[in-house]
Amino acid sequence: MKKRNIALKNLAVLALMISSFIACDKDFANLESDIINNDTATHFNTINEDYEVIAYTKALEPIQSNNLPINWLGSYEDPNPNYGRTTASFVSQLRPSLLDPDFGGNATVDSVVIYVPYFSRAVGLDPNDGSTTYELDSIFGIEPFDLSIYESNYFLRDFDPNAAEIDQAQRYYANGSTGSDVISPSQLEGVLLYNELNFEPSAEQIILTDEDGTETSRIAPGIRISFTADDDIQYWQEKILDMNGSTELSNVNNFNDYFRGLYFKAEAGFTNGSMLLLNMASAAATVTIFYTRDPFTEGADPVQTTVILNFTGNRVNFLTNDYTLNSGNESTGDQNLFLKGGQGSVAEIKLFNGEDLDEDNATNNTFETFKNEFVETDENGKFVSAKRLVNEANLVFYVNQDEVNVEEPSRIYLYDAKNNTPLVDYFFDVSSNNDPETSRTIHLGGLVREGDNGDGNGVKYKLRITEHINNILLRDSTNVKLGLAVSGNINIEGNAAQLDILNGDDTEETLPISSAITPRGTVLFGNNTIDEEKKLYLEIFYTEPEN
Repeated sequence: MKKRNIALKNLAVLALMISSFIACDKDFANLESDIINNDTATHFNTINEDYEVIAYTKALEPIQSNNLPINWLGSYEDPNPNYGRTTASFVSQLRPSLLDPDFGGNATVDSVVIYVPYFSRAVGLDPNDGSTTYELDSIFGIEPFDLSIYESNYFLRDFDPNAAEIDQAQRYYANGSTGSDVISPSQLEGVLLYNELNFEPSAEQIILTDEDGTETSRIAPGIRISFTADDDIQYWQEKILDMNGSTELSNVNNFNDYFRGLYFKAEAGFTNGSMLLLNMASAAATVTIFYTRDPFTEGADPVQTTVILNFTGNRVNFLTNDYTLNSGNESTGDQNLFLKGGQGSVAEIKLFNGEDLDEDNATNNTFETFKNEFVETDENGKFVSAKRLVNEANLVFYVNQDEVNVEEPSRIYLYDAKNNTPLVDYFFDVSSNNDPETSRTIHLGGLVREGDNGDGNGVKYKLRITEHINNILLRDSTNVKLGLAVSGNINIEGNAAQLDILNGDDTEETLPISSAITPRGTVLFGNNTIDEEKKLYLEIFYTEPEN
């Protein structure tokens, strides 16, 4: 344990801290005076102590992957040598915008379009044709992959028939397991509707034209597939329009059983490939059937109209990795912590050897020794009064740049791994905002990078857990095991349940949902590194009166 004394020079800050602990009637009771001046200020010191922690890698078994807020599609070779290729496909149910429809007389399909927008942002205008120029977001890698789209033969049920409770939702996992069986490729690969070797996402704005070539509209970049060939037209004609008035189109349950969805299958093409993150729940993600029908008014011209199918209902992502991650040493901790999104790995962290209050009153364990340094307790180890005031507590994780070179995650997420919830500091963070890149940076500091512009290699993440430590000391909270994961969106953790992990036993393990929606990975120094300057500690700044 290292100890450093730091003179407290800012009297305004000291006044604020004193007001905070005077408000707690069990904390410091009498601190000589509530008037701060040079004489009284000399009776306090701010001290920094570094406490040993145990941190180790936890490799993940198949993760729950149904109804994610974002879906993966592609085949991507991670540039980090510790993480190889991940291939991601998904199946999604569809739902017509109108149930029990009347398509009209002689309804005939003209064309069909599948459109799924990319995450993108407009960055300017092309001076030549006035089109909007876009920059794609959430796309990793620059090389193509092979894409196929099938009609799915597999029925995605809502409820688990093998669960103890009849209304328990069905869980699907990244390896195709339902917990009781495994979905086979033959169940997913029905009629092949589309196949493109070397599919490559484009940032170009999509310009739509009519049959005469006249521009009709412009839409944001995305996957847009138009079906006009006779075989394609015949498929959609028989599948949808010819079912006019049938029970198959009369309600959601019947439709889901009849048309079980679309399976987007990705396969490796080029060496490095790419990975897309898609918002399949977007209202813009649709299958649009353009068709012509007889007019309702006799003698009028035929009417051109549409049927829209939304990607609504159950969706399941399938993830396969061609690399293996190993779990670390739970007893001593690891030299390096490997964090990888998706079905990758997290880290687990034990403060104070993972110990808590025990039944042994004769000796103190590591946690009890720490607690007794900061607070007075009763015979049951419960808080009575404070000896020291914790001003700040941090876990600082340094990036091991010998193991990491590109595509570093800008955010990592620290959480209560026992209760599968955010730490109390998450909710106390006044920096919360809508932008996940800059939100909650007091508690979950973003990646600090080299260079004046902040665009160099990653250096460290500083995660503040002051309220968590105060809860342990002042409110007798349990010293729970903590989890650490890469995060694709810090903000969604506040109101989203974590995802189940299929570990093959009755032990409940989960993964933060924001880690399931990013392919990024990093490597951090752990507590067992020989590099003392990069070693992981719990650092605590506290104030105590001088005797």
